[in-house]
Amino acid sequence: MPEFSYTARTLAGEQVTGAIVAENRRDALTALFDRSLFPMKVESSESVGAKWQRIMSTRRRIKTDIIATNLTQLADLLQNGVPLLTSLRLLSEQSTHPGLAEVLRDVHDRVADGLSLDKAMVRHPHVFDELTASMVRAGSEGAFLEEALQRTADFMQLQQELKSRLVGAMAYPAFLAVTGFVVTLVLVVFFVPKFAGLFQSLERAGGLPAATVALLALSDFLRDYGLFVGIGAFMLISWVRRWLRKPQGRLLADRWKLRIPVAGPIFLNYAVSRFCRVLGTLLRNGVPLLKSLEISSESAGNLVLAKAITASAENISTGNTLSRPLANCGLIPKAVMAMISVAEESNNLDNVLVNIADGIDRKAARQLDIMVRLVEPAMLLVMGTVILFVLTALLLPIFDMSAALG
Repeated sequence: MPEFSYTARTLAGEQVTGAIVAENRRDALTALFDRSLFPMKVESSESVGAKWQRIMSTRRRIKTDIIATNLTQLADLLQNGVPLLTSLRLLSEQSTHPGLAEVLRDVHDRVADGLSLDKAMVRHPHVFDELTASMVRAGSEGAFLEEALQRTADFMQLQQELKSRLVGAMAYPAFLAVTGFVVTLVLVVFFVPKFAGLFQSLERAGGLPAATVALLALSDFLRDYGLFVGIGAFMLISWVRRWLRKPQGRLLADRWKLRIPVAGPIFLNYAVSRFCRVLGTLLRNGVPLLKSLEISSESAGNLVLAKAITASAENISTGNTLSRPLANCGLIPKAVMAMISVAEESNNLDNVLVNIADGIDRKAARQLDIMVRLVEPAMLLVMGTVILFVLTALLLPIFDMSAALG
């Protein structure tokens, strides 16, 4: 956080000077008023280089496992009797990530000024999401802050593990796709033109097969306009990525994502699993049902499911049970809805939701393995077909010429 130098007067009219750490000038003025000081002059004492370095460090992405590790360490310190302010100060001093150290120092300073821990965390949504803040708020109010922090860390680590598993499973098919594209591009752009002279003589002699004509046309087009095609593709991808960040773009993408053959059910299962796990974790930590539904719907990772859950929450507020409006959305499997209905009647919804998430994760992992086993041979088949087309288009005129000479 930046440092501000100030000149102020006390209640007795005495002039004092000093320095105060605050996020901005307004917060510095507020902190001075809270100390019964009347500021006359408040200026930033931070150099331009230090200010730029601080801004860049706070904008660096902080990995989920680093945040989870710090939450676990905070829970351990509190569990062993270390005061909250001392724990936050120790974590900020020991943090190896500059951005996270800056955030922890700000949280420490705001808690020291009397702000609650969850409200101090909310001021940094790029680090502590609403799930973490709600868990901390529930833990603070229910006197089980250490347990809430540890559960939040466990949940974040589990989500990171699932994400890593998905990325790892798709790494080899992605490598095959990129390799096939590069090999085909090299063949068409650099290898095919070497046969141009031969093909011209064969065309004058008696024509070329349609496959060879198409391959030559594609090679000439990429050689002459390949740069423009690449720039256009880059601009199109950039526009699509910006559009997908908008609500309407994300909604359309999530809707089509659920309709993809084989992969669609996997995306839906992971979204339902995240929803059930977050909802169960929040309910277990004493967060009210409507607030839990709001947070868990945002954490599902799919806007279609989130909108369906939000619509269900409106019906719950009128007095209905959770299972009835959720069943009407048509996205959550009937078996899951049956377990939720029974759990509501037995007043054991939080534990059942977490168990449901565990079961869905196991099912989704099996589906993912099957999908990867199907994708790998499919990618090899596509690569082989494209390369076979290129080789056939190159060799077919030579075979025709040999047959004619024979």
